Amino acid sequence: MVKIAEPHSTHREVELLETLRSLGGSARTAALAEALVVSEETIRRTVKALAKSGLLQRVHGGVYLTNKDALSPFAARLGKHAEEKSRIATQAAAMIPNGSSVFLDVGSTTAFVAERLMDHRDLTVITNALTPAQALVGRNGNRVYLAGGELREVELGAFGTSTISYIGKFHIDTAILSIDGIDASSGFLLAGAAEADLARAVVSRAKRRIVVADHSKFGQPAPFVACPAESIDVLVTDKTPRQVFEKRLSEWEIELVVAGAKERK
Repeated sequence: MVKIAEPHSTHREVELLETLRSLGGSARTAALAEALVVSEETIRRTVKALAKSGLLQRVHGGVYLTNKDALSPFAARLGKHAEEKSRIATQAAAMIPNGSSVFLDVGSTTAFVAERLMDHRDLTVITNALTPAQALVGRNGNRVYLAGGELREVELGAFGTSTISYIGKFHIDTAILSIDGIDASSGFLLAGAAEADLARAVVSRAKRRIVVADHSKFGQPAPFVACPAESIDVLVTDKTPRQVFEKRLSEWEIELVVAGAKERK
């Protein structure tokens, strides 16, 4: 058998860097492998070489450009608490059955959930975010619907009245929502009014609402209430929160799931 030689490593590195730039400066390993039509192991080898030169930075399950001009705010968020987000995503994805409809928002933790859904089948995915759409389109019979609107660089997602109107066309089995803070009095908080408006619209359309949030979000302030706390069904996090938050979650009748724990609280 004749073995076909791999392209020169420099060519592969240039391809990977160009692909990362086209994706806004960051991407999951699986997405890069699919875009370049190579194995994930090939991507990891190429990334390792580029990381040594300081051209990019590896995070759990992904990579982003270190060039300040190319690095997106989303890439920076993707790298924070990456291991915790990965555990949360694995737990949340396990709650979504094949063949169901799921909404995924623009959060970095939600991007991890999208990656964990790549082996699911026949999903109807509704999202306003580019990263989940790219991860899941064309895989295993999944159908992806990308809501339009004003595309914002920070979130790599669309917002506005047209986005909310589009979401209103769907019956959503499970909504995966990210937040910027959790307050023991007000509940789930977001930094922007547009994000909060969209979250409320999604909550009203979904049968089950799951918030994914790492431990750093407890006690973190933000100006806008995402939705009535009682409208959330499940919170998936990586550490058991302080007693005051556990008490409030119980009062709001929200199921607390600690990723990696043997039992659900």
